[in-house]
Amino acid sequence: MTEEAVRKRARGGGGAARRAERTAVSIETAKYIERKIPLYNMLSDEALEIIEANAETVLAEVGVNFVNNPAALKRWREAGAEIDGERVRIPRGLARKLCETAPSSYTQHARNPERNVVIGGDTLVCAPVYGPPFVRDLEGGRRYATMADFRKFVKLGYMSKWLHHSGGTVCEPTDVAVNKRHLDMLHAHMTLSDKPFMGSVTEPSRAQDSVEMCEILFGKEFVQENTVMTSLININSPLTFDDIMMGALEVYAKNNQACIISPFIVGGAMAPVSVVGTLTQVLAEALAGIAYSQLIRPGAPVIFGAFVTSIDMNSGAPTFGTPEASHILYGAGQLARRMGLPFRSGGGLCGSKLPDAQAAYESAHTHNAVLMGGVNFMLHACGWLEGGLVSSFEKFVMDADQLGVLHHLARGVAHDENGQAMDAIREVGPGGHFLGCEHTQANFKNAFWRSELLDYKPFETWEEEGGRDTMTLANLRVNRMLDTYQQPPLDPAIAEALDAYVAQKKAAMPDSFI
Repeated sequence: MTEEAVRKRARGGGGAARRAERTAVSIETAKYIERKIPLYNMLSDEALEIIEANAETVLAEVGVNFVNNPAALKRWREAGAEIDGERVRIPRGLARKLCETAPSSYTQHARNPERNVVIGGDTLVCAPVYGPPFVRDLEGGRRYATMADFRKFVKLGYMSKWLHHSGGTVCEPTDVAVNKRHLDMLHAHMTLSDKPFMGSVTEPSRAQDSVEMCEILFGKEFVQENTVMTSLININSPLTFDDIMMGALEVYAKNNQACIISPFIVGGAMAPVSVVGTLTQVLAEALAGIAYSQLIRPGAPVIFGAFVTSIDMNSGAPTFGTPEASHILYGAGQLARRMGLPFRSGGGLCGSKLPDAQAAYESAHTHNAVLMGGVNFMLHACGWLEGGLVSSFEKFVMDADQLGVLHHLARGVAHDENGQAMDAIREVGPGGHFLGCEHTQANFKNAFWRSELLDYKPFETWEEEGGRDTMTLANLRVNRMLDTYQQPPLDPAIAEALDAYVAQKKAAMPDSFI
């Protein structure tokens, strides 16, 4: 064999090895993001102080409603609040004082300890879409979600490198009875993934089921001493705390499980149209909800939540990825940090009906605000479509791929000896190129973020491969990920106990679809 032939074979072998590396099945999960970049503080100290003072006025003079919950009213009365029917007026400073026992950060444990996440401080944990009744994919279009769809999303979440959390109701499986579907959803998260997950909040007894299933998975003592669920408690804005959500909060706080206390606001409909007015209401509602969690159990882990969007005044439809929503996210993040609490907001939010340019623009605006605004827990990080009515398979993998950009941005810019690259500049000198220099060879694998989805091929290659758009590429990736999914191992005795618990619970009650 000639020397040239040897070189060609070596190049071909290297190329084959690199191609094999790129196409190999990977179930790697990146560690949660730890920011090494400064945050963007949009509001002045004066503006923040005005919002804080006004929020205290709202709690003291307007008050909040705790509906159908005599026990909550009793707790508030004993804490020093004024009770008028179901209206609770909280004296200035009381709610903030109660919030002081909430931890500034906490660890949520996964059944695989390597997947544990820290929520708070400089971290950002990404979790998928939550709540849509519909799903969409290239083959089936828009349709009601099923349990089979739900399991597919859990598998995709497990296989997604940049996603740290399995989430909760990634879609609402409408083919399972309302009073039983939480059991199947939790079972899927516990068995098809080994990432952290969320509990059920649709009824207090379902929150209790979530705790009991976790006691099977982790052990009863471990659950009482550690946080193994982070669950979403929405406030019925404006200023109303219903007995369903508060009942779930009571179960979780009592059992040392984390809750996101999150106003759910469409600006102009459920809050004022102004940014400062909306932030005042967000803070008042968050203060009251977080304080109540501490009345249940001082030290219970909580997240200051803010889910706020604006409204299209022509159609009445909510809008996403707007500048006003980013203003509120940045401001709410500053308020949460002043309280020393973890912050939840954002997501891959959009109003588009398809994973198209509108979806990409709106989602990117929110993703960037999440990173720069100090969000610690990003729900809806991938898969959200049509204002939250649809979980999209293709958008799930598109968004999940882009979360890698946030990881790389959050690292900041290294200025150590390797980052300065002076040896490379000396080696190449004037008129050369850096492709073969020692510094490039040592760093090329990790120097640049690489999409596992987007197409960077030359036009001719792209055309020969069918001129595929991003949605088509995403569909191919969805199918490949599902085809290569490998279920994480679980102790057979635990798996059997979970199966038995679900079966027993389902058998104990008739189906209800209300």
